[in-house]
Amino acid sequence: MTQTSPATARMALLAIGLGAFGIGTTEFAPMGLLPAIAEGIDVSIPAAGQLVTAYAVGVMLSAPVMTLYLARFGAKRALLLTMVIYIVGNLLSALAPSYWPLMASRLITSLCQGAFFGFGAVTAVSLVPPEKRASAVAIMFMGTSIANIGGVPAATWLGEVVGWRWAFGGTVVLGVLALVALAWALPMGAPGQRPDVKRELATLIRPQMLATMASTILFAGGFFTVYTYVAPILLELAGATSGFVTLMLVLIGLGLTLGNWIGGKLADWSLDGGAGVAMIALGLTSLAIPLAVETQAGTVIGFVAWAVAAFACVPALQMRAMHAASDAPTLAASMNIAAFNLGNAVGAGIGGLALGAGWGYASVPVAGAVLTFVGFVVIWLMRDRVRVAAE
Repeated sequence: MTQTSPATARMALLAIGLGAFGIGTTEFAPMGLLPAIAEGIDVSIPAAGQLVTAYAVGVMLSAPVMTLYLARFGAKRALLLTMVIYIVGNLLSALAPSYWPLMASRLITSLCQGAFFGFGAVTAVSLVPPEKRASAVAIMFMGTSIANIGGVPAATWLGEVVGWRWAFGGTVVLGVLALVALAWALPMGAPGQRPDVKRELATLIRPQMLATMASTILFAGGFFTVYTYVAPILLELAGATSGFVTLMLVLIGLGLTLGNWIGGKLADWSLDGGAGVAMIALGLTSLAIPLAVETQAGTVIGFVAWAVAAFACVPALQMRAMHAASDAPTLAASMNIAAFNLGNAVGAGIGGLALGAGWGYASVPVAGAVLTFVGFVVIWLMRDRVRVAAE
């Protein structure tokens, strides 16, 4: 990427953040739209829930393939192409006449995510001085966390008021805006080239890269163990009303956004230290949730602190992946996003197992804490190897 002025770098980072906002919205919005979607296409809510699972699986499987394929076009063109895929996929979702076309459209949309965050992370770090690289990555991911404050609630509201198809139509508009912003704000950078597929894939089986992805899976698993069941936890343990649940979801989104910013500062200070501090904090706040929900004030403080700790983990883990496979940073970054999505599925499954065993909703945050602490141990054991790889 060519040298850019601070003003140009800021605009480019904001454009990348806007793209991340759109992708975050389209990833999480269907969770709030499931009843409307199920009724609209005449399927059960569990069947509609498979649309969320299919998207996560699509991200996991497509991340390396799409990243390696799009590398030949250069970072800017690759980012633009991912947004074109995003627009087409969401447009097809809005127009889908029945369940299976909607499932196919969600899989098409999922093709953009891993590659977008891979190329977006590499582009972001190329725009700023070395000491600010983690903060630049945090700005990109802040788009995803802000989506939980504005994009997802707005899509849910739109789906309830005028229909779920209009919610997907709204994400199409977001995609068009992001496409225009990226085309205008990103410097052209170096031309693309065909990657050495064998060499780049070999970087993914390095011990330090495997350890980083394992840590990401465990962190995300710990986070989604709680986040997947946050509404019933609030209803059952805190005795919350539906209005209070909505308020808490917004406050959690604010916490995630603040955590992203803090995580960038922590990672600029130390990748190992930043990741370790954030994961310990996530584990401890998860353990505190069953106690915190005994009062309304405790519920607010407990869940906001948990959310801050959760996304404070993200910048350091993403930078660790790029350092662990420094000669294939784009692929490494996209695979870490795939690992995050695998953690999504793992967390939802672990939470479901805890409930299925009859342990109750108080056990769900405890299970999430266990996953997070295991992830911390993996990071700590591999810290020296990752540091050497980055030098």
